[in-house]
Amino acid sequence: MHEHWFTVLAGLDRAARRVPGKAAVIVGEQERTYAELQERSNRLAASLRAAGIGKGARVAILTGNRIEFAEVYFGVLRAGATLVVLNARLTGAELSVLIRKAGASWLFFAHELQAAVDALDPAVREGLTRVTIGGLAMADMRTLDMLLQGPASGDPDVCVEEADEACILFTSGTTGVPKGVVLTHRNVFYQAINHLVEWDVRSDDVEVYPAPLYHGGGLATLPRTVLAGSTLVLMPSFDAGAFLALVARWQATRAVLVPTMCSRILELPPAALAQAASLRLAVTGGGIMPFELKQRMIEKFPGLGVSDSYGQTESTGSIACLKAGDALRKPASVGRAFFLNEIRLVDEVDADVATGQVGEIVVTGPTVMKGYHGEAEATAETLRSGWLHTGDLGRQDEEGFLYIVGRKKDMIISGGVNIYPREIEDVLCQHPAVLEAAVIGVPDPEWGETVKALVVPKPGTQPDADELIAFCRERLAGYKKPRSVEIVDEFPKNSLGKILKANLRRSYGSVFDPSG
Repeated sequence: MHEHWFTVLAGLDRAARRVPGKAAVIVGEQERTYAELQERSNRLAASLRAAGIGKGARVAILTGNRIEFAEVYFGVLRAGATLVVLNARLTGAELSVLIRKAGASWLFFAHELQAAVDALDPAVREGLTRVTIGGLAMADMRTLDMLLQGPASGDPDVCVEEADEACILFTSGTTGVPKGVVLTHRNVFYQAINHLVEWDVRSDDVEVYPAPLYHGGGLATLPRTVLAGSTLVLMPSFDAGAFLALVARWQATRAVLVPTMCSRILELPPAALAQAASLRLAVTGGGIMPFELKQRMIEKFPGLGVSDSYGQTESTGSIACLKAGDALRKPASVGRAFFLNEIRLVDEVDADVATGQVGEIVVTGPTVMKGYHGEAEATAETLRSGWLHTGDLGRQDEEGFLYIVGRKKDMIISGGVNIYPREIEDVLCQHPAVLEAAVIGVPDPEWGETVKALVVPKPGTQPDADELIAFCRERLAGYKKPRSVEIVDEFPKNSLGKILKANLRRSYGSVFDPSG
């Protein structure tokens, strides 16, 4: 069996043969056809190989959603090297730690991020071969354009196999140094297969992607695009009006959105929403989609299916999905395990819990990471007995549908009773004046911890704390209701819109920060 067949590189080659003139990636007015993407990434790979970059080398990329991201992605993988994907929002000091940790020897960076590169630790910066994307040539740096003008195009003399390392992505750690998740070509390829099967990705699809590619979910878009031979339209940054205009311009059929983006879209007038008539599927991720928000999306876009997804970087992104047909039938669920994944719920000694009982979600399958780069102990702890221990708590119903209860580290223990913040947050979000809610534990001399709710109100509303507590009391057992509610302007979030609970715990006085 040819191991290189089961890589996304082989998928790009197949698409370039079948539909060479079709647009693969579009950003603004720039476009790369499949033939161009193959030719340019092959040319880059040949230049990298000529410079001594191949298997065992690690090449970092620091950029937002530029069209060159795809060229560097496939070029580095084609050379046999491992792509170290960096968050474009990080500072020079943060980037220095990650580059040193990954052992990257080259850095491709967007010219608009020059200041962050200049702010790297001098020892780290001087140890890097730096390549600017879109910038001018300088004495101590190369440019991507220079490398693309290098050796003639052609398949570089390297056989990339599915067991080879493809990417290192860093977890969005909130304390200490994030861990480097090592994903193989096997992981990436089979996750793309998962997406094609579960999300019905078709060759004639046009997908608008407004979130950053440098996250695990974002990086999965390129593999599924080339395997399907479809078209990917990237947004450099999200704007609700611009998103709908892009959907209309390209008659897009698919989109991936986080809940906050959905809220912003629904704030627009009906005439603007009408531009999305071509969309048949919106996949949501980056956080659990509130049911009320999902209902509004389905109501405002009658021809649109909404499919929730749940996952984490260590599983190459997605683990489970709730298909559009089950969106209203299983309103609080994130669906069933993906096609090639298997899920169990286990207790503290890794024994299966009964149906309907809360347990830690563990996952196995070909999308589970190789491990954490340079952290054998953490890898062994997370991948116990061949199962990825997610740190997420959930329960399953009789049909195998998964319900997320929360993070193990977020669980509140009050008077010896376990309280799961997600359940309370879901109730708060049903209140007509609540836009977003986050629940944390705060110190209590009698109970150990009690429940505190933080609420972002909808524009034009002023919810009262006592009113919100009474709202919860009517819908939850007494011990679960918030003892205090604080109204805030906004929550700290990562670039995918996920609320940073550790920041809230530090700011609002929990007993300790259980994440570190």
